[in-house]
Amino acid sequence: MPSASDPRQPNRTRQSVSRPAPSGQRPVQPTQRAAQPAARPAQPSSRPAQPAQRPGQQPVRRPAQQSSAHAAQPAGGARFKQQAPTQRAQVPQSHAHHVRGSHGVAPASRSSYNTHARRGAQKKSSPVPMIIGVVVAVIVLAAIAFFVVPAVKGLFGGGDVSVTAGQQVTVTIPEGASGDTIASILSENHIVENPKDYYAAAKKLNADMSLKPGTYSFTTLMDATKVVQQLMEGPNAGSDALTIPEGLTVDQVADRVAKAYDSISKEDFLNQAKASNYVKDYSFLEGAANDSLEGFLFPKTYSLGKDPSADDVIRAMLDQFNAEYKSLDFASCEAKIKERYGVDMSDYDIVNLASIVEREGLNADQRAHVASVFYNRLAGKLDGLRYLNSDATMMYVTGGEVTADDLQSDNPYNTYKHEGLPPTPICSPSLEALKATLEPTDSDDLYFYITQDEEYFSKTYEEHQQSWN
Repeated sequence: MPSASDPRQPNRTRQSVSRPAPSGQRPVQPTQRAAQPAARPAQPSSRPAQPAQRPGQQPVRRPAQQSSAHAAQPAGGARFKQQAPTQRAQVPQSHAHHVRGSHGVAPASRSSYNTHARRGAQKKSSPVPMIIGVVVAVIVLAAIAFFVVPAVKGLFGGGDVSVTAGQQVTVTIPEGASGDTIASILSENHIVENPKDYYAAAKKLNADMSLKPGTYSFTTLMDATKVVQQLMEGPNAGSDALTIPEGLTVDQVADRVAKAYDSISKEDFLNQAKASNYVKDYSFLEGAANDSLEGFLFPKTYSLGKDPSADDVIRAMLDQFNAEYKSLDFASCEAKIKERYGVDMSDYDIVNLASIVEREGLNADQRAHVASVFYNRLAGKLDGLRYLNSDATMMYVTGGEVTADDLQSDNPYNTYKHEGLPPTPICSPSLEALKATLEPTDSDDLYFYITQDEEYFSKTYEEHQQSWN
């Protein structure tokens, strides 16, 4: 998302892949015309001799239909087009010599050449021109497959379409599928883009003999290790599967739950999703503002049976958050943030800021850098004030695009008008966003501009203006 401190620029669309120009025809190679030879004595023939040509008369060019050699030309283009026959002396012909004859060889006698004998020799033409023609045809077909087909496919199929992370994908791993087959399925569905990442994760987890066939629900651009772990656990898709992508609000989660289970309405879920209903069992909810579970319904694919209750679903999500929470060293990281930026952060503050980092960055490196920018702003390095200046916090209110008028409102989620963090998280952050917020990049940057194709981080407003002007 572009930086929140300036008018947003629309995301730039990906430029289409240029289509390679079609390869041209191979140039016709000229056939040399034999020089006029000195006459030699005519050779005897068992067939009636044809009338001899008069001295000085040019050789007669026979129409194609009069020569069986012309009727059996090999395919392959102008390069293999046979010239009108040139007369030769009757000498033993090798295959190599015969091939060269199509491009001109030593001249034969004009005056005493036995035409019947020549026609008989042509009927026994070498197979080499035909073989060459087949080889060239294969090369042409290979060139079409390698250059033209991908270009046409890109033209009509959209080329390399950028993939958005977090989109739900359902795939089936066949019984007895090899590692290559599984890697191909994951790559083609943009679950793990690079098969090498899948192989590395499978080797790391020693998972070769533990992968289970079946139908799985994944999301695009997942961590390869998580994918392999799920393949080891077994199928997670079916009529009872529920996938919660990163970056959803509680309201958006309620929509997905209501669509997945007939037993739960959206209203039932929202009424149950109160921090006060769970704080006794989940200590990390202490201090949750507005009695809200915002930020704690952890993104994952869940398999909860056919008719779970709203409480079943919420507890499964809180259990998952608790597992991820315990895997991170909040206390140590918060101490380092205090030392580096002079900013005090509680566990709840980390989740809150991570939800904004989730929406502003597109990958792990960007998110860590974005987190650094926000810490610098919270430290008052932006004109001595602590404004986050994030559009993402106002999008939580508007549910979509943010206008200039929205940024003038006094809403508590308007971080252009209110210093510090918003009242609550604005979505459920991914594990990646939590890690980025706990371990930010060490930078003095105060601005960023991010689109699908570009990213710019700047220390001054003047530099920042140049990034999007």
